[in-house]
Amino acid sequence: MTPEAIRALLEGVKAGEVDVEQGLSQLRELPFSDMGFAKVDHHRALRCGAPEVVYGEGKTPAQLVAIARSIVERGANLLATRVDQAHADAVLTEVEGVVHDAVARTLVLRCGEQPEPPAKPVVVVCAGTSDLPVAAEAKVTVESLGSRCELLCDVGVAGLHRLLAHQDTLREAGVIVVVAGMEGALPSVVTGLVDRPVIGVPTSVGYGAALSGLTALAGMLTACAPGMTVVNVDNGFGAGYAAALMNRHLK
Repeated sequence: MTPEAIRALLEGVKAGEVDVEQGLSQLRELPFSDMGFAKVDHHRALRCGAPEVVYGEGKTPAQLVAIARSIVERGANLLATRVDQAHADAVLTEVEGVVHDAVARTLVLRCGEQPEPPAKPVVVVCAGTSDLPVAAEAKVTVESLGSRCELLCDVGVAGLHRLLAHQDTLREAGVIVVVAGMEGALPSVVTGLVDRPVIGVPTSVGYGAALSGLTALAGMLTACAPGMTVVNVDNGFGAGYAAALMNRHLK
């Protein structure tokens, strides 16, 4: 349940429009739903400002459908990440209104009236087209958590003029997420251009010595540019979530 739904329920009980037993029935599974294979956390939106997000890998299509339905039936927004086509097809068949982004590998459904987004957008900067699935995951996450998001694609350090053409967009951002593989240099460059928080996302893109993203991760962690923080390899979701929370609390 969202804070808005809880408030509406309590006001309904207070006004006599909802009797106590009905209220108890709706609140009975508020902490979580125990489905045997999963305990779906319906309390998270009250604690953290966003409902539980579902990680799709390792779940069966039927499990993902059941979890998605449990979230949506309680009026919460749905975000599922790392969803392949078979899992997406199952959810799309069973849960009306869900949107599948095949590049981002996500499923999204926003339920009910949404709050006004923060004034500033989050900008996701993508070094190369091969990094796009991780960048798209970050963008979908930002948008599902209520912020506007702009995506700058293929602006890596191999052609720095491509990035510099977008300096106005970077300076208008509330928070910037920079996704890069290979040597992972792009977040340092962006951080040196702006007075905004920058979140670096190393990707597993690159040849042998890229070590499946460890080289980019080490490069970002040892960067000299102040104002940048770094998430795990290929973790577009984690970066997008953190960026949306930061952006929500900007003055």
